[in-house]
Amino acid sequence: MNEKIEKLINDKGLRLDGRKPEELRPIKIEVGVLSNADGSAYIQQGKNKILAAVYGPKELHPKHLALPDRTVLRCRYHMAPFSVQERKSPAPSRREIELSKVIREALEPSLFLEYYPRTAIDIFIEVLQADGGTRCASITAASLALADAGIPMRDLVAACAAGKVDDTIVVDLMDAEDKKGTADVPVALMPNFNAITLLQMDGDLTMKEFEKAFNMALEGCRKIYTLQKEALKAKYLNVKEVEE
Repeated sequence: MNEKIEKLINDKGLRLDGRKPEELRPIKIEVGVLSNADGSAYIQQGKNKILAAVYGPKELHPKHLALPDRTVLRCRYHMAPFSVQERKSPAPSRREIELSKVIREALEPSLFLEYYPRTAIDIFIEVLQADGGTRCASITAASLALADAGIPMRDLVAACAAGKVDDTIVVDLMDAEDKKGTADVPVALMPNFNAITLLQMDGDLTMKEFEKAFNMALEGCRKIYTLQKEALKAKYLNVKEVEE
């Protein structure tokens, strides 16, 4: 049986959605989209649509979980049942529990947690539509939601992944590339400090390929960081105009 293998990169070096290997998907970011949350952000990255909301700092219940020297950061990453083509269960999956932990740990270094002892800060991330790279897009949106909530931060955290598709290193993988590609390297970065808060790898890469993917992901993070700052400025310029 000779099954025809679908090529993810064509003869012109372009991907299924027409992007070049080093090109990000179109990104739209809005800050302060939920009036009932202390801070919120919305990101569209390609076909991904993700909401992030932050509540706190607030009193922690039950009280025995409180820490005497810092706030407890809690994160819940959840994919809506309708976010993927085949309806998923609304119950939290093992992957969602793992990504909640990964996202929380990627954001913690950017926050002055010691400013709010015996309290909690909750981050809720809802994936409304998924198309690959949701962990990175969620970190990008959640970092903005924290900033919007007025939580003191060392820097924003921007995240982007790179990987290997059809023997080519590409950045910002979409769903088909994520599933059929041979490797995936998600990276989160605090650009002002040049500090990496997340580095994972799934798949097989040579050392040279890993270095190329890693550097492409870092470059993607820096581009996203610029968009994050523009989104924050846009919100507060609008506030200023309304007040005037």
